[in-house]
Amino acid sequence: MAEPGKKRTVSTTPVSMTSVQILGREFAPHKDVYHLVLRAPWWAFFAGMAVMFFGANAIFAAIYSLSPGCIDHVNDYEDAFYFSIQTLGTIGYGGMSPATRFGHMVVSVEAFSGLIMTAMFTGLTFAKFAKPTARVLFSKVAVIYPRDGVPHLMFRMANFRANNVVEATLRVTLMVTEKTREGETMRRAVDMPLTRPSTSLFLLSWTAMHKIDETSPFYTAENRKKLLDEKAELFLSFTGLDETIAAQIHTRYRYLMSEVIENARFADILTIKPDGTRVLDYTNFDEVIKTEELAVATARSGDA
Repeated sequence: MAEPGKKRTVSTTPVSMTSVQILGREFAPHKDVYHLVLRAPWWAFFAGMAVMFFGANAIFAAIYSLSPGCIDHVNDYEDAFYFSIQTLGTIGYGGMSPATRFGHMVVSVEAFSGLIMTAMFTGLTFAKFAKPTARVLFSKVAVIYPRDGVPHLMFRMANFRANNVVEATLRVTLMVTEKTREGETMRRAVDMPLTRPSTSLFLLSWTAMHKIDETSPFYTAENRKKLLDEKAELFLSFTGLDETIAAQIHTRYRYLMSEVIENARFADILTIKPDGTRVLDYTNFDEVIKTEELAVATARSGDA
C-alpha cells in the first residue's frame, strides 16, 4: 500500500469528495444564488459584494450624467460617482444635492436600492457567518494494524475546536467499481461497519476502527490489491451536535487506497500530566509507526 508521507501543516479543510465534470446542465447561477453565496469562500463573497456595490454606483453615476446639472456641484462623471456613493451609503455630506426633478427621481430610486442592498448584504453576511461548521481534523492516511490480535482499519480524527460535540457519529463507505453479469460497469457503495460508530462526547481525539474479518472487503491481501488496482475510495461522513451553538454540524473526508498503510499504527498524540491534565499534540498527528520500527523500539527499551 502507501508509504507514510511527510508531516503536513495542520489543516481542517476536508478533501473534496471527487473530481466531477457535469455535462448537459443549464448554467443558471441566478436560480440558486443563496446556496452559491453560502458555498463561496469569504474572499469571493466580499469581492462579489464589492463588485455589486461599485457597479451599482457606476450605473447610477452614468444615469446622473445623462442630465447635466441635475445635481448641484457635480461637474463630471467622477463627481457623479462620488455623489452616488454618498446616496447609496446614506452619507449625505451636504456639498452635493439634487437640483432638478430628474435628479430627485433618480436619487429616490437609488435610495430605495440602497436599502435593498444593505438588507441583502447584512442578511447574507450574517447567514454565512452563522453557518454551522465542523472543524474536524482527519489524519492524512489510514492504517491497518492489529487490535487484540485482529487486524483493524483505523482512521484518526480530532476536534480542532476543542469544544464539546455530543452524539458524534461517523459513517464509512467504500466505493468500488464492479461489472454486472450483463457487462455493465457501475459504482457500488459498501458500508464499512465500525466497532464504535458513535461517541456521546467528541472533545479531543477519536480513532475509529473497522474490524477486518471474513465479511470485510479488506480481508485478504488479494482483496486489498484488487481495491488498489480498481482505485477504490473510502468516504468518511461525520455528524454531531455542536454544544456551543446547539446546531448540527457535518463534514466529510476521502481516502484513496494508496493512502492506506498496512502494518503501521498512529503515533501517540495524547499524554496525561501527573495532575490529570490531558495534552493533545498536533505536531505528529499524521505520523505513523511501521511494525518494524515498533519492534526496534521495543528491543531498545528492553536493552535499557
